[in-house]
Amino acid sequence: MPQVVAVVGASRDRHKFGNKAVRAFRDAGHTVIPINPHETEVEGLRAYASVLDVPGPIDMATVYVQPDTVVGLFDEFERKKIPEIWLNPGADDDDVLAEAKRRGLNVIAACSIMGAGRRPSEY
Repeated sequence: MPQVVAVVGASRDRHKFGNKAVRAFRDAGHTVIPINPHETEVEGLRAYASVLDVPGPIDMATVYVQPDTVVGLFDEFERKKIPEIWLNPGADDDDVLAEAKRRGLNVIAACSIMGAGRRPSEY
């Protein structure tokens, strides 16, 4: 079922996973919202600085930023009431996962592109 997916750490660089995820989720039929405070658009889609700037609900966030940045995003994810958060390889570590558990967040530590039924190598 199509969802509204926020790609946190979306990138204009087509070699980065934050860009591959934008393309993979779009190709899978989802509404994709790039999140990057330094970009105004990614792959032709309007980019937002924060999930809090996105009008309307977000069904899932997939995260492509360094672990030291992720914990700071948890407050925003909670305020936006995002029900599912994917921490991709490189965005997770023991401290991040422990904090997510402490907060009761629904976090999946895995490659979200694979979860969308795609392979990163396709992009």
